[in-house]
Amino acid sequence: MSTPRIRATSISISTPEPRELAQFYARLLGVEVAVSEGPREGEPAAAGWAQIRPESDRVAMTLNFEWDERYVPPVWPTPHAEPGATGALGPQQAMAHLDLWVDDLDEAQVWAMECGARTHEHQPQAGVRVMLDPHGHPFCLFVG
Repeated sequence: MSTPRIRATSISISTPEPRELAQFYARLLGVEVAVSEGPREGEPAAAGWAQIRPESDRVAMTLNFEWDERYVPPVWPTPHAEPGATGALGPQQAMAHLDLWVDDLDEAQVWAMECGARTHEHQPQAGVRVMLDPHGHPFCLFVG
């Protein structure tokens, strides 16, 4: 069987406030939110859905922001259990993170913080800054 044509087009990010988080990333990336929908009947005011679409050299794929009523911020890096320990390490949701190329790492870090991000305490390598968005999702700024 030949490989079917499959193309990655977007990533969806779970959050308790999708429209707010879309605004954060739109400001960070210097683009507009393309779609912003309010909550469905019976959902809280913060629920809904939003999207940022590819735009020139700023966004290469679609970013979707989806409401999750049971959202728990991801834990990164995953804590290691002590040798011989038993039991779960705690709640962990499925997680992915965005890698964002930048010209100047220090300048991009300051801008991300002005937009509402914070610097993660764990910085595993030079040339990369691990940041947390306002809802706790990690994202990496990197120079290439």
